[in-house]
Amino acid sequence: MTLKKNILALRQKKAIVEKGGGDKAIEKQVAMGKMTARDRILALLDAGSFHEYDLFVEHEERNFGMDGKELAGDGVITGTGTIKGAPICIYAQDFTVMGGSLGLKHARKITKIMDHALRMKVPCIGINDSGGARIQEGIGALAGYGEIFLRNTMASGVIPQISVILGPCAGGAVYSPALTDFVFVVENISKMFITGPNVIETVLGEKISQEDLGGARVHAEITGNAHFYAQSELECFEQIKQLISLIPHSNQQKAVSEEPKKPKSGKNIENIIPSDPKQPYDVRDIIYALTDDSKFLEVHELWATNIVIGFGRLNGETVGFVANQPLYLAGVLDCDASDKAGRFIRYCDAFNIPIITLEDMPGYLPGVDQEHAGVIRHGAKMLYAYSEATVPKITVILRKAYGGGYIAMNSRHLGADFMLAWPSAEIAVMGPEGAANIIFRKEIMEAEDEDAMRQQKVQEYIEKFANPYVAASKGYIDAVIEPMETRDMILHALEVSKNKDDYRPAKKHGVPPF
Repeated sequence: MTLKKNILALRQKKAIVEKGGGDKAIEKQVAMGKMTARDRILALLDAGSFHEYDLFVEHEERNFGMDGKELAGDGVITGTGTIKGAPICIYAQDFTVMGGSLGLKHARKITKIMDHALRMKVPCIGINDSGGARIQEGIGALAGYGEIFLRNTMASGVIPQISVILGPCAGGAVYSPALTDFVFVVENISKMFITGPNVIETVLGEKISQEDLGGARVHAEITGNAHFYAQSELECFEQIKQLISLIPHSNQQKAVSEEPKKPKSGKNIENIIPSDPKQPYDVRDIIYALTDDSKFLEVHELWATNIVIGFGRLNGETVGFVANQPLYLAGVLDCDASDKAGRFIRYCDAFNIPIITLEDMPGYLPGVDQEHAGVIRHGAKMLYAYSEATVPKITVILRKAYGGGYIAMNSRHLGADFMLAWPSAEIAVMGPEGAANIIFRKEIMEAEDEDAMRQQKVQEYIEKFANPYVAASKGYIDAVIEPMETRDMILHALEVSKNKDDYRPAKKHGVPPF
């Protein structure tokens, strides 16, 4: 056979395999409101950058009617490409091919591209759209999942791992996304659960839809398993592109710098916090007033909304923000908020991203529910993450900083490199009302007008203790600053700490309070 004929045969074979499960299966996929696996990759990556590998890999199962049954690419597409010029490795499960079910060869294609990403020190993106383990392959499918989970764990903290749920992701398959850094979901498309509705109905006698059990909104808002939520696949891809542009490609690098920009005009930081310390405000407005071009990519926007986390740029460099959100539960810490912040802090530390903490919180959420849910253990995760982190850590106390919450939000005592406070900062063991009721209990009870005396003592406590100057006098606060100085002070702190070198005791690894 001549070379020309060989090339023609190759093109014909590629055309067949690239069709996935065939025209009818593709039509069914599109009718469900879903893009095909190949179209998803092409929509996400830079035009013309995708290079596919292992196109002709096939399963080796010979039982249960699988002998001689050809599965295009064994139900998964793998390869490399770029996003905004940054190289990445990617795989996308093809639901048109036997429901995207995972067999051993399918899994080996995935682990091969994961190994490639780890060696090349580039991000790895996995698009999940699969009915689960290929039952016909039995233990081979289970082995495949285990090999993927092992790679997820080995790559953790070395390269960014991104999971995109664009269809069903059920049973053991859910643990790979759970082991990755960021999970993206899309409304009406993403479904993720350990046990499906049929099993729940059979075992518990309860009827529930897939959407209510593990739909996009559930994981973005209730479980916290999803970090980003979108209304469409294309919106989801834009979120991924934005994230990739902000984070380093491996733990051996820093995020790519961009040209510095000032915050947008009209973002007057002095007008954001109300004069009444009991009035809420949106802490994101503070972040917008600090970041380049007032841009901020929020992570976990819908979950544990009493704390805000995400990425922005300062002077062109990526930083991570952790900020109490007074709009929700007064910005207190609870189980979910502690988990949310603690994990984000560890991500930033693993990938050389400085952490900016904006503090305004009255403490931990009280109540039997929180105590029984393990708020001690969950809260300790945040303490551990801040204490362990060696990247530059800068804290700005905006308003309230009471009790254990003051310590937890990256205080000097946990190793903060720079501690700044606004004149409005209230740093104390507890809130003025509660403290006054305890300290001045006798005077209040003996007064003719208890309410008037209580208010007098509350004001006395605020003037003596609930301000930034007591902490500053002890050296726990480096500087009390005007709000308008905040950006410049943070920029200076980041510049000074560029070459920070923090000693830690030699050990295999710590034992965080999982």
